[in-house]
Amino acid sequence: MFDLCLKSLLNRRFVAALTVLSIALSVALILGVERLRTEARAGFANSASGVDLIVAARGNDVQILMATVFGVGSTGTGISWESYEMVEDMPGIDWTVPLMMGDSHRGYPVIGTSEAYFERFRHSGGQSLAFAKGAVFDTSMGAVVGAEVAQVFDYGPGTEIVNAHGSGEVSFDVHDEAPFTISGVLAPTGTAVDRMVFVSLEGFDTLHQDAKPANADPFSQAGDTHTGEEQTPHDEHEEDGHETNHDTEHETHEDHVAEEDHDEHEDHADEDAHHDHGHDAEHAQAADEGHEDEIGQGEHAHPADEDNHDEHVHDSHEGHGHEPGTINAIFAGLKNKSAVLSVQRQLAEYRGDALTAVLPNVALLQLWSITGTAETALRLMAGAVALAGVIGMVVMLSAALDARRREFAILRSVGATPRNIFALILFEAVLLLLTGVILGYIVLTAVTMAANPVLAANFGLRVSVGLPTAREVLLIAFVFCSGLIAGAIPALRVYRMTLADGLSLRL
Repeated sequence: MFDLCLKSLLNRRFVAALTVLSIALSVALILGVERLRTEARAGFANSASGVDLIVAARGNDVQILMATVFGVGSTGTGISWESYEMVEDMPGIDWTVPLMMGDSHRGYPVIGTSEAYFERFRHSGGQSLAFAKGAVFDTSMGAVVGAEVAQVFDYGPGTEIVNAHGSGEVSFDVHDEAPFTISGVLAPTGTAVDRMVFVSLEGFDTLHQDAKPANADPFSQAGDTHTGEEQTPHDEHEEDGHETNHDTEHETHEDHVAEEDHDEHEDHADEDAHHDHGHDAEHAQAADEGHEDEIGQGEHAHPADEDNHDEHVHDSHEGHGHEPGTINAIFAGLKNKSAVLSVQRQLAEYRGDALTAVLPNVALLQLWSITGTAETALRLMAGAVALAGVIGMVVMLSAALDARRREFAILRSVGATPRNIFALILFEAVLLLLTGVILGYIVLTAVTMAANPVLAANFGLRVSVGLPTAREVLLIAFVFCSGLIAGAIPALRVYRMTLADGLSLRL
């Protein structure tokens, strides 16, 4: 039976090959959509499994999740270091990890953080980060790279790298004046961490110390110079006036003291003169102290200006050692998981910065709700392709029935029964389906291996390659059974046709 089916299909090899190809494409598409959906959800969930809250400037939860956990996009405006310290000191917070973003290295996101990131971050259901080579950075210009970054560029401990301002392939300013030295390479995690570069907060902030604010006025330097020139005479005039008023007040005070000395000298010559001399010294000292206070107040005006300048520098992302002016986000762990809503409400009511406390799992559900329509559309398209493949097989088998009536008559003449002919057609359908399923899985594996680098570089996703899962086996079985049922239609026609031919009287 097998040899007969194979020879029959080879005799119609072109049509059979097209049928097998359509089935293979439908199987590859159905399994590919399902695998991509499953791996994406698992990868997203694994990447954020160890974080209870993500605190950032008020914005969209999904955007904050994608920027902080997967390095895609940005969080928008930053939050002050004072806000970070407030979050760190909250009673319900167990640990915090600051994050700074906005730089990239050859298309891969650069994250400024502290050593606590490598101690606290968890992935894949609670696994901690491990180092394949080296260790965490111990200097301000040290760096740790993910497994994929190290593999793509052949990096290792001791390699110097240069980062650039901007995300993705677009870089606005290459910081070649301040290279980082790789101190460690992380072990593969299968998450977005593999495609990230980590540097210290101090090192990240140092790169932006000389950067001008994005909203700086190009003519501000000239304006400031002109204003300074006009202000200098005015300040000198105020200082001169201050000294003149002070001298006048001091002279008036001395005249007053002199008159009192003269009046009391007439009544109390020796004793009162000595007393007036002491009184005069006290007044003179008080006047000097008042003058020093006024000067002190004038001097304190400059530190105030410096404080305002520092705030402006903070807003411009310029560094101040280990305490940067602004950061982009905070990873936080809670002492009590059940208090998450209370902590989230407290952060929302904070009067300093406008903060958003994102629950990663909730944000993932929002992401699935957004992508749910796309997933449904892809599933429907994959189902339509599979249906087209099955219909093509039915059409191919049915179209050949009339041309094969002579073949069936010969088989009947050598003793084949209608059931044998029915089984022959059905077995041909089984061979086509099996060949299409196997070829489809091979196509899926090849496409997955070719697409993985692109998916990892652009979306931080990596689709697994290996034996089919239980769900995929069910999908393959569904396609196979559907094709088998559809193949029974031409087989039933052959059965009835051969039976009618056998009962017909031939003259």
